[in-house]
Amino acid sequence: MSDIIAYKLGDEIIDTQSINSRQDSATPIYFDNSPEALNVIRHSCAHLMAQAIKELYPQAKFFVGPNVEDGFYYDFRVDDAGSKLGEDDLKTIEKKMKEIAERKLDIVKSCATKAQMCEKFANDDLKQEVLKRIPEGEVSSYKQGDFEDLCRGPHLPNTKYLKFFKLIRVAGAYLGGDESKEMLNRIYGTAYADKDSLKEYITMMEEAKKRDHRKLGVEMKLFSFDDEIGGGLALWLPNGGRLRSKLEQLLYKAHRERGYEPVRGPELLKSDVWKRSGHYANYKENMYFTTIDEQEYGIKPMNCVGHLKVYQTEIRSYRDLPLKFFEYGVVHRHEKSGVLHGLFRVREFAQDDSHIFCMPSQIKQNILEILSFAGKIMDSFGFTYEMEISTKPAKAIGSDEIWETATTALKQALDENGFKYGIDEGGGAFYGPKIDIKITDALKRKWQCGTIQVDFNLPERFDLGYIDSNNERQRPVMLHRALLGSFERFIGILIEHTAGELPFFIAPTQVVIVPISDAHLDYAKEVSRELMKVGVDTEVASKNESLNKRIRTAEKQRVPMIVVLGDNEVANRTVALRDRQARTQSDMSLAEFINLTKEKLSEVHF
Repeated sequence: MSDIIAYKLGDEIIDTQSINSRQDSATPIYFDNSPEALNVIRHSCAHLMAQAIKELYPQAKFFVGPNVEDGFYYDFRVDDAGSKLGEDDLKTIEKKMKEIAERKLDIVKSCATKAQMCEKFANDDLKQEVLKRIPEGEVSSYKQGDFEDLCRGPHLPNTKYLKFFKLIRVAGAYLGGDESKEMLNRIYGTAYADKDSLKEYITMMEEAKKRDHRKLGVEMKLFSFDDEIGGGLALWLPNGGRLRSKLEQLLYKAHRERGYEPVRGPELLKSDVWKRSGHYANYKENMYFTTIDEQEYGIKPMNCVGHLKVYQTEIRSYRDLPLKFFEYGVVHRHEKSGVLHGLFRVREFAQDDSHIFCMPSQIKQNILEILSFAGKIMDSFGFTYEMEISTKPAKAIGSDEIWETATTALKQALDENGFKYGIDEGGGAFYGPKIDIKITDALKRKWQCGTIQVDFNLPERFDLGYIDSNNERQRPVMLHRALLGSFERFIGILIEHTAGELPFFIAPTQVVIVPISDAHLDYAKEVSRELMKVGVDTEVASKNESLNKRIRTAEKQRVPMIVVLGDNEVANRTVALRDRQARTQSDMSLAEFINLTKEKLSEVHF
């Protein structure tokens, strides 16, 4: 059996340096690739990296180095001149890390008061910044060899365990995430307990680079970003516009079939309404504001308020409920420039948003209908998914009783229908608990997409009502719901999941028709017209280029089907088909080909 490197006591991971004779009431954590063990391994590997940097760059000072999903990072300053490290420096740092690990240094914990630690690190301004963020009381640090840093732990007992690690990339990060402060160096890395797990992760990372939606988005001419317009603001090119439109149309039809009504709220609303909703007090830092006629307005970060006001345009009866509104609402959120990332993190995006107003007795039924809808969407795109209930955060509106009622409603809906789910304590929206739908892509990465939120608070704040069967006024419940999350993020995930090989039913160009010469152009245009009649987007590749180049261009844009037309095809009214996704070539009549495309279009089952 492998060595014990820490213990789990309740929900807390405690290292061997801190357990203090409490082993008998704790569960051992062994040196392996369990989540708890990796937490300890990666925490220590972050310090190993910092020690290596310090030995290579003696003037270096360190801010924080936490674990993140699949690894860790450290923020630091190389020197007072503001020097920046690059990707080429990673191998040098890795080499030094291996050298230090082989010294088999004990990792020793010590504790002192905050005042003592402030004095100990008096000449380190970044450590003083860290100490400002630590409450009064006992503060711990960990030392290995000549390197010491403030840290809560947990850590390995010795550096000898650190053999299988990899530094991944260099980035910049503002001190404490504050754009008004200096930009520090940040290095990301990962670590595992064995060689094979690290190798598997590196292989996955290399595949992820090939699938990067930012790279494929350019190759496929889907979208672009332009600094002159501003960061985080996507330009949708014709190909991307067609892709997005097809997704919107499929979802529109699916919503209408399920009884949803399309609505639209304004993008700019008076700040008074954001104060009433609670966004002003709880979400203001994520919003953009402007002043018109001496009145402050806020650009919407969510669609909720507009839908609340739509509800209020009529007196509602219990016979009207559930009332389902949906909107492809364009929203804006203030994101720091350092976190912007292709379509995954933008400042403007469109949600596939819906708000369902229902009676409390209808909550469970509607949640189950939403989950069924979400499942069909995920199945159509080949995603597996899991669910997590997020509970009341520290910053929230509404009483504990209301939150408990809403959270219980979510749990009951899942429990009574056999759904498995995790719990994210404190991860709810400020106005209500939620079910998060997390999808797993082809590289086994998890992505947060859809969400279902139960909200008793906003109907209360906006005094919503309906007339019940006894002719008395009652308060409806509001369910917030997005299935994709946002079109931008979902499309980015889908591109990486499929490596750009998008399903036929939403591919921007579904068929490229390649006439071998001008003599075959008329037939190519006829084939294009016939395909367009059944809803297939086509392109006739008739540029004055070689046949091979035109085919290669279509393949680079990952067009699902390529049809080549020559003398034989014109004479017999056939097509020579290259099916990119099936990896096959075949000849068939034009009628058979059109029927094939119809079948491919019907593969979506929303």
